[in-house]
Order: sequence, then structure tokens, then C-alpha cells
Amino acid sequence: MIVHETRPTPRFARRPAGAAVAATLSALAALAALAATAADTASSPRPALVTAPAADKLPVAYPTGYRDWTHVKSMIVEPGHPLAGLVEGTHHLYANPTALRAYRGKRPFADGAVVVLDLLTTRHGDLAVVEGPRKAVIVMQKDSRRFAPTNGWGYQVFGGADLRQPQLDAAGAASCHGCHTAQATRDYVFSDWRE
Repeated sequence: MIVHETRPTPRFARRPAGAAVAATLSALAALAALAATAADTASSPRPALVTAPAADKLPVAYPTGYRDWTHVKSMIVEPGHPLAGLVEGTHHLYANPTALRAYRGKRPFADGAVVVLDLLTTRHGDLAVVEGPRKAVIVMQKDSRRFAPTNGWGYQVFGGADLRQPQLDAAGAASCHGCHTAQATRDYVFSDWRE
């Protein structure tokens, strides 16, 4: 799931309690386990959260080269945010060229669009906020045929010792989409392009 900037009244606070909230929280369970292991050193093995198919058979592949794509925005999720326990840290959002066209005003997103949330720990000190180690690479990929049950979007969280191990199974990916349904009129994407 990709989390984006909060408003003065967080959109999460406006959601009704109940099944939708429970589904959202369960969707983020895999990410919570990943966040809990973020303090481990890079050399320590991290447990896989799901048994996933081989990387070449994944519905959503690792986005090699995403840091060369267009940077859309950054934000920091701090303690106290409703999702801080799951995605606390520095967020950098990247879009491939297909996704960038939609961000610049041609929604809906076309098939082939990929949006990446690069999630890093955040450190405070010496009157500065700086990035720490990477926690996860979170991906949304548009393919209307393959991901029809989730309105054309596929989801994956990559973590593990090399940050390329898939962390979500199909149920986890569907749960990610449960949160994004609040943005149905915006093709299920929270973030906006800023000139």
C-alpha cells in the first residue's frame, strides 16, 4: 500500500470504523512485521512474511531502476500518525513514464503505469531530519486484465535482507487495495503531482 501526505484533518480519521478499518489494518500486517525488523542490521537474515512464487513469476515484479524514474514527492510519517506503526519513516514516491502522464492530468492511469514508494527509516539529530536505512520498496502496478479483481492495480511490498523479497501474498495485496478504494474516483491513487 502506498501512503501519502496527510491533510490538516487526516483522511484516515474521516473513515468510518468497522469492517473497512479492520481490512485496512490486516492489509498492513505484513508491512508491520517488516517494520519491526527494520532495526536489524543488513547482515542479519530477516524472515519472509509469506511464501511467494519465484521473482520471475510474481504478478508485480521488483521495479529495477526505479530511482531513475521521476520523483513525484516525499513525505515523513512520524509517530502519532494513524499508520506510524506500519509505515513510519521517510517516503519517496517515484513514477515510471506511463504513471507520470496520469499524474500530470491524464487520469485514469494507463496499463503499464508503475508507482513506487521507497520507504526508509528517519533519524532526527543535530537539528536535521535525515534518511536512515531502507525498510521496504512498495509497488503499485496497473494492468487492467491481470489485476481486474483489484480494479486494475497490483500491489507488492519488497523487503528481506536484500530488500527484493516479496512480502505480500494475494490476500495481502487485495487488502492493500481495500485502503485504496477510498480513492476510486482518482483511479485508486492517493498522491498528486505538484508543479
